[in-house]
Amino acid sequence: MSWWGKVIGGAFGYLLGGPLGALMGAALGHNFDKGLGGMSDADFRPGARERVQGAFFTATFSVMGHVAKADGKVTHDEIAIANAIMAQLSLSTDMQQAARRLFNEGKQAGFPLDDVLEQLRSECHRRDTLLRMFIEIQMHAAYADGVVHPAERQLIEHICEILGFSRQEMEHLEAMVKAQRHTGGRAGQPVGLSAQEAYAVLGVSAKTSDAEVKKAYRRLMSQHHPDKLVSKGLPEEMMQLAKEKTQEIRSAYEVIKESRGMK
Repeated sequence: MSWWGKVIGGAFGYLLGGPLGALMGAALGHNFDKGLGGMSDADFRPGARERVQGAFFTATFSVMGHVAKADGKVTHDEIAIANAIMAQLSLSTDMQQAARRLFNEGKQAGFPLDDVLEQLRSECHRRDTLLRMFIEIQMHAAYADGVVHPAERQLIEHICEILGFSRQEMEHLEAMVKAQRHTGGRAGQPVGLSAQEAYAVLGVSAKTSDAEVKKAYRRLMSQHHPDKLVSKGLPEEMMQLAKEKTQEIRSAYEVIKESRGMK
């Protein structure tokens, strides 16, 4: 049974536990304390793919709501970016409803952000690419209205710190998000990338050697391969994000190759 099937069956929160299980329970109105209802938790042990998938989905949309509310109000643009991501993922109707409820849970006073992030990091143990995707999504939420409020930026910095990412890594992810927004494309669909933006996407500079540029490109393509990410715990429904990310990386590499005359 898929992770979402276990959510519908009422076992997800019980098996996952912690703040993420509680959030999903609140979003769906489930009473997970009733137990497994005859389901086995053999495939939902810590580190199992289904468990990571459920944790990623739950944290993504609840924290997105918290980021949107960081400056004291949730704008139409921020709601629109959340809805756009849901539409982009082709979520089923009931999954969209769950995502919206999680978004609303994140907006509530007393949202346990640090506990949620600590559990996400624990569930995604050694799955840094998943956590990078999580951060990118939150950055898109912060940039939704075109201006990052100081409170939103401070919150993004805090999220990166809790998840174990350095300031340099955060700035690389932010540069990638800015490149996507400046070119008018949504995440993963850059339109008319400049050479400077392309370098930012690959995390290299104009001074980087051709060999190192190729190495960075191959590393990123390997890290973001959709099948590899799903095997590590990216929900199947969110595979489109990984596909668009590889398209973005490939487009950036082509821009750099053309500007350098590389073969």
